[in-house]
Amino acid sequence: MRIGSRAAAAAGVISLLVACSSEDPAGSAPRGTAPPPSTAPSAADVPALTAVRVQPLDGTGTTPFDQPRTLQAPPGWTVDVWARVPAARLLAWTPDGRLLVSRPKHGDVLALTPGAGAATQQTLVSGLNQPHGLAFRGDTLFVAESDKVDSFRYARGTVTDKRVVVGGLPDDKSPELRGAYSHALKSVAVGDDGALYVSVGSTGNVSVEDRDATPERASILRVPPGGGQPTTYARGVRNGTGLAVDPAGSVWTAVNHRDNIGYPHEDGAWNRGDVVQEYVNDHPFEQLARLTPGRELGWPYCNPDPDLQPGEKDSPLSYTQRPYVADVQLNPDGSKLDCGSLVPVEQGMGAHSAPLGLSFAVSPGLSGGYGPGALVGIHGSWNRKPPRAPEVSFFAWRDGGLGPQQTLLTGFQLPDGSRWGRPVMAVQGPDGALYVSDDQAGAVYRVAAA
Repeated sequence: MRIGSRAAAAAGVISLLVACSSEDPAGSAPRGTAPPPSTAPSAADVPALTAVRVQPLDGTGTTPFDQPRTLQAPPGWTVDVWARVPAARLLAWTPDGRLLVSRPKHGDVLALTPGAGAATQQTLVSGLNQPHGLAFRGDTLFVAESDKVDSFRYARGTVTDKRVVVGGLPDDKSPELRGAYSHALKSVAVGDDGALYVSVGSTGNVSVEDRDATPERASILRVPPGGGQPTTYARGVRNGTGLAVDPAGSVWTAVNHRDNIGYPHEDGAWNRGDVVQEYVNDHPFEQLARLTPGRELGWPYCNPDPDLQPGEKDSPLSYTQRPYVADVQLNPDGSKLDCGSLVPVEQGMGAHSAPLGLSFAVSPGLSGGYGPGALVGIHGSWNRKPPRAPEVSFFAWRDGGLGPQQTLLTGFQLPDGSRWGRPVMAVQGPDGALYVSDDQAGAVYRVAAA
């Protein structure tokens, strides 16, 4: 890898990316019990969602908005089609109030400028290799391509001084992989100590060789302030596309976990080792985890277990502070990894939710009783039966932690399981509204309280 020096200007407030500074030595595996779960608003604090008509602004009403579309949103909120951006993925606000949108399929990053109606847009930078993650530190923009992370100097809607700050990341062009890479897109976050955090997805569903690769795949890498060799900050992270830094300075990742898991119990509803659709539908759940140096998230040897009564077919499910169970296909006797030693997962989402973009709405946070918290773009399942619906989820930030998942915006999936939209990421804007990218509808929505 190649590491370059970078600016150390203070982080802009609207970037929503804050500190990550730890004195713990990298590689020291965490042990013990995770912090207690935070207290989310109760049902009495947050009213039930209600039907909201999606309103196309001038010039945004082409398919799928050439017919009426309705979403479920908090009462009194509005949903506008603010921009049409084909294949829109991750988002970041610039220091001067423009919204950047990455487009891996098009190899570019667009800049959307707010106005009286629909946003105006321009190409900020093009000719990139599957650009995905975006992050700011002051006037320095970081863009994660599939094989490297670039930095640019940003000013008034233009970028200059492109430099490669992290090179040699694995993707489908890596000679040793010979095109076999299912999760080549990278995400990036930056702490106020100047460190970069880069998600490197697994090559496949259960590609165990990723854990011994250089650089390690299925991991979160950390590039130290001022440059230096990237190190593995967290491992066993199958595809941590969601990557952000919370208001207290910790890195969090939202993880796309594995498919077709075998039933792990000897005495239970099914035979041990069988791959049963009814079990696969809810196992393993998708992790939303606070990372520390050396944090182990288990993949592919240990799976987070949502069952409150393991082995029972109709066990109630929980995604808060959940332990791990050994993967019966790859770690049946626990010799590959001691799953009982892993820190429980702080929060999570239903299996095959496919969480993508992750951001934090900082104080005072969202209106309507929500307050500050994490926003997760749920892309929806690809092979679950029945399919898990796309949505924008909210996890309340309380007492230094995250409460359970709450649905903030849903209705992209029709009763027959078909979808007209799939949200990718939600970020809070300088105006307090939410801005949501949708790569299926090719849109960016502005979601605002009345």
